[in-house]
Amino acid sequence: MTAPSSSAPDKMRVDKWLWQARFFKTRSLSAKVVTGGHMRVNGQKISKSSHSVANGDVLTFPQARKILVIKVLAVGDRRGPATEAQTLYEDLTPKEDPVPRGPGADGKGRPTKRDRRNLDLMRTSRLED
Repeated sequence: MTAPSSSAPDKMRVDKWLWQARFFKTRSLSAKVVTGGHMRVNGQKISKSSHSVANGDVLTFPQARKILVIKVLAVGDRRGPATEAQTLYEDLTPKEDPVPRGPGADGKGRPTKRDRRNLDLMRTSRLED
């Protein structure tokens, strides 16, 4: 990764930056997220993909089934490889605890008839108490 050159812009359109940082596969997908009203820049809701972002801005937006919180570290010159794109931002998304699996889902597959009978017995005994 080369350091940003002196000719690198200080600000960039938010949709273009999201595309260059490889959060979205196409620039039109990133523009849809912004124009759909699902983007916040420094806590302010934006709805125009022409909004400018600069170093130090914090972006909050949905991707897949997560809400990402990203701090812009640099404005890139091009859409390069993933390793280069990862130097453009810092991920501030809070880490979530993994969802615990249900009891009895120890990778054995479906419960057997014997397991279902035991479950039914436990349920009826709780109701009688």
